[in-house]
Amino acid sequence: MTMTLVPGVRALWSLHRTSVRAISCFVASPTHLFSVDIPRGLCTISANTSELKPLAGRENELLLESLTFMGVDVKMARQRQPGVLRKFITNEQGLANFLHGKGASRKVVASIISRYPRAITRTGEHLEQRWALWRGIFKSDQEIINILDRSPESFFRSSDNDNLEKNIVFLSSLGLDAKDLHRLLTTAPRTFSNSVELNRQMVKFLEDMSAELGGQDHRQFAKAVISRNLYILIRSTKRVKANIDFLKGSFNISDPELLALLQGTGAEILDLSNEYLKRNLKRLQEKMMSLGCQKANVKKLIICYPTVLFIGPDTLSSKLDCLLKRGISMAQILEKPKVLEYSTQNITQRLEELTKLQYDFKKNGINILDMSRKRFDAKLERLALLSDE
Repeated sequence: MTMTLVPGVRALWSLHRTSVRAISCFVASPTHLFSVDIPRGLCTISANTSELKPLAGRENELLLESLTFMGVDVKMARQRQPGVLRKFITNEQGLANFLHGKGASRKVVASIISRYPRAITRTGEHLEQRWALWRGIFKSDQEIINILDRSPESFFRSSDNDNLEKNIVFLSSLGLDAKDLHRLLTTAPRTFSNSVELNRQMVKFLEDMSAELGGQDHRQFAKAVISRNLYILIRSTKRVKANIDFLKGSFNISDPELLALLQGTGAEILDLSNEYLKRNLKRLQEKMMSLGCQKANVKKLIICYPTVLFIGPDTLSSKLDCLLKRGISMAQILEKPKVLEYSTQNITQRLEELTKLQYDFKKNGINILDMSRKRFDAKLERLALLSDE
């Protein structure tokens, strides 16, 4: 770790800024010194993160000076994790050297520290161990650097490497492969901050749910749900159970139907707030009933496309109105509900382009609205040629 000189030595440091050797005499028993281009009279000592005690209510001025020299946005760092700036022992230069050695640029290092200042409290030994664990999942150092640049919290949030390793072993035992672990680390890194026992409780809950619904392979069911919903391990079993019970009770879904739903796209809504889920379903039912649909139609939509419950009520209503005004029927939407994934702006734009070509939705259906932009544009070109003939 890097030790900042006490304030009383700062005057001496200003006289000897260019000579690390001159400063070393003021620091007790340094193990090794940083290179002379560092703007602090610092030395590296052996220390655990538990020893990083803050200064008494004030920021470490020499630390601020060092971070500024490194290009760190100190204002942002202060907003994110102000306590770090009061620490007496930090390892910002060790962190920078480590990341530079892995291919990170000076700009990337400064950005990482600006957005997640606690990164400078990690020891060199900790960084090496954590990198080795991540390297067992990711293909290259550069891939990890890219992730740190996007989300430094995913790497630095937890300081417990033993717990990380145990979680990797446990999740791998479920049949989750490197690709799944990769997605978990980048999307829901808090999963690996959980104790293994906490993650084990959720897996046990999912296995028990599979048994209750008549499933055959309970471990596979748990794996399928986790693969579909990367956030589920950072939610409570109470929330997940409440959502499952609500879905089952709202539509009288049979056990086989519910089992298939949960290990399919239905898994994606299990981590939602129960109140949010209830509110969206109620508004969805009200909207569809006002359009002449029956409860069976709502059930069909939920089973075929449960992620419709992610869409806010007002947004969903706007999308449906937009489609219906162009002569598209609810029956067509129920057959192709994925059209609701697109933004209202995207749907409106496509409908306008197709209307100009007098596209007949009743005759041709609405599959064209669910095409990729590239395929949609190619289809428009062909339709335009036909209309000119």
